[in-house]
Amino acid sequence: MLILKKEDFDRILKHCREGLPNEACGLIAGRIDGETKTVEKVYLLTNVDESRDHFSMDPKEQFAAVKDARKEGLELLGNFHSHPESPSRPSEEDKRLAYDSASEYLILSLMDEEHPVLNAFHIDKDKNVSKNEIRMIE
Repeated sequence: MLILKKEDFDRILKHCREGLPNEACGLIAGRIDGETKTVEKVYLLTNVDESRDHFSMDPKEQFAAVKDARKEGLELLGNFHSHPESPSRPSEEDKRLAYDSASEYLILSLMDEEHPVLNAFHIDKDKNVSKNEIRMIE
């Protein structure tokens, strides 16, 4: 299970809407307690590809986020990106690029911008996808 504060969801949503028509991306960091991952910090990064169907995180921003998370005593939990025109599920490219089977892969669909859909996924080393529960808290 992934625990996400409503204010962090709102930050991710705003970042992704501002990135339209392109995909937006970022990292999440927090704490792990058994099967529960709690997001403590969201890093809003730049999609240097400026593409509607692909993202690459700015390497300098990514490095700064990892450095900050370590300084804060947090673990990198995974990443998020938006799908401006497709459902909240990993594309074939998302699966191909999923190198860390311990990571959470969050995908925010803005296909219906008034009804955004956020899902979290686990992608194992064999590229099998399973959906993880997200619990939103205040």
